[in-house]
Amino acid sequence: MNPNLLKNLVLILLFPLIFTGDNVVSSSPSDPSALLAFKSKADLWNKLNGFSPNNSHTFCQWRGVQCSRTKVVRFVIEGIYLGGILAPNTLSRLDQLRVLSLQNTSLTGPVPDLSGLFNLKVLFLDHNFFSGSIPSSLTILHRLKTLDLSYNNLTGELSPDLNKLDRLYYLRVDSNRLIGSVPPLNQSTLETFNVSHNNLTGPIPVTPTLLRFKKSSFSWNPGLCGEIVHKECHEIRPFFGPAIPPPMALAQNAHQFQQGNHNMEFNQQGKEKHKIRALIIGLSISGFFLIGSIICLALATKKYKNSKNSSNSTEKIIIGESTATANVEAVMRIEEENHELEEKVKKVQEDMHIAGMGKSGSLLFCAGESQLYSLDQLMRASAELLGRGTMGTTYKAVLDNRLIVCVKRLDGSRLCGTSKDVFERHMESVGCLRHENLVPLRAYFQAKEERLLIYDYQPNGSLFSLIHGSKSARAKPLHWTSCLKIAEDLAQGLSYIHQAWRLVHGNLKSSNVLLGSDFEACLTDYCISALASPISSDDENNSNSDDVTAYWAPELRKSNQNQATSKSDVYSFGILLLELLSGKHPSQHPYLMPNEMLNWVRINRDDEDCENNKLEMILEVAIACSTTSQEQRPTMWQVLKMIQEIKQAVVMEENELNS
Repeated sequence: MNPNLLKNLVLILLFPLIFTGDNVVSSSPSDPSALLAFKSKADLWNKLNGFSPNNSHTFCQWRGVQCSRTKVVRFVIEGIYLGGILAPNTLSRLDQLRVLSLQNTSLTGPVPDLSGLFNLKVLFLDHNFFSGSIPSSLTILHRLKTLDLSYNNLTGELSPDLNKLDRLYYLRVDSNRLIGSVPPLNQSTLETFNVSHNNLTGPIPVTPTLLRFKKSSFSWNPGLCGEIVHKECHEIRPFFGPAIPPPMALAQNAHQFQQGNHNMEFNQQGKEKHKIRALIIGLSISGFFLIGSIICLALATKKYKNSKNSSNSTEKIIIGESTATANVEAVMRIEEENHELEEKVKKVQEDMHIAGMGKSGSLLFCAGESQLYSLDQLMRASAELLGRGTMGTTYKAVLDNRLIVCVKRLDGSRLCGTSKDVFERHMESVGCLRHENLVPLRAYFQAKEERLLIYDYQPNGSLFSLIHGSKSARAKPLHWTSCLKIAEDLAQGLSYIHQAWRLVHGNLKSSNVLLGSDFEACLTDYCISALASPISSDDENNSNSDDVTAYWAPELRKSNQNQATSKSDVYSFGILLLELLSGKHPSQHPYLMPNEMLNWVRINRDDEDCENNKLEMILEVAIACSTTSQEQRPTMWQVLKMIQEIKQAVVMEENELNS
């Protein structure tokens, strides 16, 4: 059944029962003030323009508001782009509210404490951008019959306390990022239930309630097992390894991800124990490798010296000597390169330390961030070079308290025209961005010409490495399910930047997409290009191997200003999506007409994706985004809706097959 039709049916069936047995109290000024407080934080675009203190005496006539005896009992705002947050202590003050629906209103942030809505019976918060865990306050709303939190970015576990909602008729939390197990629900009233498209693991409890639902209610949770999903349960071994896994481990992880297992779950029990074990194993292997290398080097050197002193060597020995010499030279060359890299990192740390002695030498932590370390600790941290880009150089820093952070040292020549005050104001805005698909900016620093940005360290590398592999191990094109998941992650993050904050990324490319602990795609290096000077033609010719200009929209290539816009971000997103689908870097993309592009992508893929239309649907989104005319490109909000519709179509198709 169509989800919207089902939702409307629920409202029709339950609404006559909403007021039964409830005593509505007299009018209170708190209701209009609660609605106005909600609007002030949620409605960034003034869509609810009828909500005003000037007409608060007629608040029962405001859009979506329905009253009984001058108390709000029903508030339904659906399909309107609000873009803000559902702030605490706003709607929760509507103590006589029975129905609350904010479906598809682009709200972000956590779901607040709603315990004040003790009369609530129907709650629809689906198809938004809510993040964080499901608040425990929902489980004490004993009158709740309908709860829909689907299609959000919710994390954490499903609480067994959901069983306290003994009147629950309708429960949907599908298409989130929930972890843990399925609680043993036992409500006899439950008729609609869906936890699909999450990261749930373990055996599904066999209760009379859960046995009523089909396999499709639990699908797309690779870690679930048991009688209901017809999958035998085995002991799940947690994935463990050092912070930087060896190449073979990375290749195995990438292979698992390519097969559509991007939502694999990590067993949290004994996590620290396995980390210690992995560290010991890693150090042991490294020790053996080092000892073996030294022995091989000594033998090779000795063999080389002996060969020089011997005048009667055979051709076979000469060949062996040449090989040994080449090995010795290679080892020595690697040692020299490592020494040179160490010296460069030390020089950077010295430069940073000198800059830190300047008048402005202090770390500025973003709003709400705890000061977990000082500038002095950051300067003393052991640093490892991660990469160089058009905006600067990135390092991994391990602090003395074992905290690992990512430090981006901005290129002074690119920001030479940016004053201290402008930089600080801009970083204050960027530092407020918090979304599941953004690598959070924790702190920043500036002194003289030195500017640093401190982000969370992401252990699983970049999307560029996942797509293209390494020189020793080339990767295959990602499975279409992985492409769809990554596309949705990136569209969520970009839409949040564009609409909630009216900023632009400005430097979107696969190397600026990092993979989080659950292999979620997270944007980094965002909103910095607005401060940078344009890239000159000389810079373009000397750019790094990512060929950043391949992601640029045509209007930026023609302009000397290089001022990115939301539509140029959409273009870059389309090019990145083509990179995902084809496995080819944008510099290798041929200029093709849309009807030719599908054949080109199919040529570069050799899998079952070419036999269905799912790949074609995703490709159509990429083509729409990467059109030459910026006026014809969709907004990121529209792009996100396209991707979610594809995802929903896939779910419906799967449900039909299962039924």
